[in-house]
Amino acid sequence: MEVKIISYNSEDYRLELELRDRVLRKPLGMNLYDENLDKEVSDVHIGAFQDEILIGVLILSFIGDETLKMRQVAVDQNSRSKKVGSKMVNFSENWALSNNFKIIELHARSTAVEFYQKLGYKIISEQFFEINIAHFKMRKVLASSI
Repeated sequence: MEVKIISYNSEDYRLELELRDRVLRKPLGMNLYDENLDKEVSDVHIGAFQDEILIGVLILSFIGDETLKMRQVAVDQNSRSKKVGSKMVNFSENWALSNNFKIIELHARSTAVEFYQKLGYKIISEQFFEINIAHFKMRKVLASSI
């Protein structure tokens, strides 16, 4: 498996949109393409590829000088339980550190909280609802200087 940056508006980005729509929106009766995706031009798009097939995606958005927001984490149904998510999170943390970011925050669906806790993320909010699903805000401090 190879984890790498996906260029915005590339063929891999088009495949990323398809995967996000299939995994994150269709099960909720929603359509990703109904959302305004224009702001994604400034995000960092990370993809996991198996034999050149996109099997996982993760986006990092800039929310402060030292803080990124991880969002839209999705792994293809057939690739679950293969450490795809963990490898993408690890790649994103290394990318963040090498680009002088010290904190990653995210809104985790309640079903994903345990996954993120195992990777060192801490719950920093009460439960809230986003797209009609229970979430918790979580954070991980990557650099020990904070």
